[in-house]
Order: sequence, then structure tokens, then C-alpha cells
Amino acid sequence: MKILIAVAPEQFRDEELLVPVAAFQKAGIAYDIASTRRGPCSGMLGAKTTATRAFGEVDPNLYGVIVIIGGGGSQVHLWNDPVLMTLVQSFHASRKIVAAICLSPVVLAHAGILKGIKATFFESPDSVREMKSGGAVLVNKAVVVDGRIITANGPAAAQEFAGAILSAIRQAGG
Repeated sequence: MKILIAVAPEQFRDEELLVPVAAFQKAGIAYDIASTRRGPCSGMLGAKTTATRAFGEVDPNLYGVIVIIGGGGSQVHLWNDPVLMTLVQSFHASRKIVAAICLSPVVLAHAGILKGIKATFFESPDSVREMKSGGAVLVNKAVVVDGRIITANGPAAAQEFAGAILSAIRQAGG
């Protein structure tokens, strides 16, 4: 089962990308990194990665999981990206695993898939407002799994977040 990882082109949170990627590599699971545009992406603490495709170039049929990385760039670049929201809706409608960490669960709220769903996230005045308006049932835990939706509250939860994704992949038979 291949994973699509969505990152902001700048200011993604380094650990939230690097820790899950290391776990996916160790588990032998292939992944691609996508962003609002192809090319170099930079983290808040200096990490670098390359988006090999823009969101509009992604074929959701090639992936079983979408993982959306947080960080300050999430609010600026991902929260209101219509193509990313369409991808999230497509993954959700196909009963695939949808995961988001830090500020990025707001993307799931904006995509309309959190109504009545338990979720956690990094709390800021904006993110609290957006998660509530998206109908999420807010839970104060590091990682929350509700069906095939996995959310985490920030960089300290990156390892547990990666583990929850791998567990969900195993449960899905991937």
C-alpha cells in the first residue's frame, strides 16, 4: 500500500515529516511527497524535501493512505487548498486511510470529513475555530484514531502518529 504525503512548500514541521518517513521506510512502505507545486520544500527547523508532484498531478487510485504534515506552513498553504481538499474527500469516499498532524487536521475539517468524528490537533485560536466549525469532536490526546481517520496534535506525537498509521495499514491488509 503506497502512501501519499502532503506537505506545505515551506514551513512544514520537520519531525512530523521525518519521523513518519523513517517509520514507513523501515516498514518497507513506498511513499510519494506532494505539495502545492513540484520542487524543493523547506521545514521550519531547516529540513529539506522534494515534492515530486503537485496536488493536481496526483492520481488517488495509486495510494491507500494520505498523510498531511503540519507546521506553520499548513495554515498558509494547505488549509484552503481546493485540490488537496478534493484529494482528502476522494480518499475518504474510497474508505482509505486519512491522517493529519498538528495544524493540518483543519484540512480535514474544511474538506467536510470530520463531522461527528473524534479528532485532535495543535490548538491555536484559528485552528480551534476551524475544527469546531467543521463539526469535529475535539479530544485532548496526542493521537486519535476514529475509524480510518487518524489525527495527532503536534511534533511530540510524530512517533505515535506514525505507529497509528502503520497499524491502520496492517488492519486494512496493506
